[in-house]
Amino acid sequence: MGIFNFGRKDPKDQPSKDQPSKDSPAASTPAGSADSAEKPRGLLDRLKAGLAKTAQVLRTDVRDLFKREGRLVDEDFLEELRGILVRTDMGPAAAEAIVDDVRDRLRARVVDPEVVLDSIRTQLLARLRNTEAGLTMAVSGPTVILVTGVNGSGKTTSIAKLARMFTRDGKRVVLGAGDTFRAAAVEQLTMWADRLGAEIVRGPQGSDPASVAHKAVARAVEAGADVCIVDTAGRLQTQSNLMQELSKIRRVVAKLVPEAPHEVLLVIDATAGQNALSQAKGFKEAAGCTGIVLSKLDGSARGGVIVPVTEQFGLPVKFVGLGEGADDLEPFSPERFVAALLEGAFGAEA
Repeated sequence: MGIFNFGRKDPKDQPSKDQPSKDSPAASTPAGSADSAEKPRGLLDRLKAGLAKTAQVLRTDVRDLFKREGRLVDEDFLEELRGILVRTDMGPAAAEAIVDDVRDRLRARVVDPEVVLDSIRTQLLARLRNTEAGLTMAVSGPTVILVTGVNGSGKTTSIAKLARMFTRDGKRVVLGAGDTFRAAAVEQLTMWADRLGAEIVRGPQGSDPASVAHKAVARAVEAGADVCIVDTAGRLQTQSNLMQELSKIRRVVAKLVPEAPHEVLLVIDATAGQNALSQAKGFKEAAGCTGIVLSKLDGSARGGVIVPVTEQFGLPVKFVGLGEGADDLEPFSPERFVAALLEGAFGAEA
């Protein structure tokens, strides 16, 4: 099976909870093998697949506003439009901005769906255009990346995808299994490191995460590695404890690489919608995050959640996870995102 698989799997073929699936980074075909020559779908196609749930809302609900040719823009119309937009998980602020734009420009006019589509496109791009940002890489020595997020958010899988991205580019990667209180996470990361050709540093279960981070960065320096990615705590017992732990990790890695960490990435589960944001905020504030990895944007999520994530966290979305495979991690592009979200929503190109 190719790594780009969005179909449903037979339950009997599903892996156990603590084991990676056959399409996960743990089982992905190494680059350069015969199977790796399979041509993946284009990025826009994968974005469309990942945004299928949100696009379906727009295709059906918004189009239903126009049961006949043209529709008068009145308060009833605007209220219906507001409810539809909120159901995409783009959040009340973005929905209200679109409604206000339609009201200001088109009130008391009879409009076609394409006019509303244009307003949605314009407002989404305005809100997302400043969120595009690449990774900060070290000028010399290893680039140190800390990764944090709520347990179950896809944090460990996202680390494997990042490692795959770097190793595919010919970079040497060292992983630090710093989420020491989750034995399953350490074991998964170890398996993925073996299959992706990355070195891993780990410690005993329950050991000091800062000690693991220090050893991982020290090994990266010693080995002349290009990148060191450190997994951090996936639990939020109290914000003060998490802040102390992450601050200690920052201090110990900075002793070895003065500008480290170069990035602190917060992984957020796109399928959790608005419910995930409040807990993730605790990690953002404690970790001093520099960017977001939006995971599980695989068709089951309401992709509009990217909008409130960027607004509420004040952080750029640096990557989106578009599937289960190791190569299904892409830099976030607002233009491609909006194009994939709106294309065909009203039977016309976006």
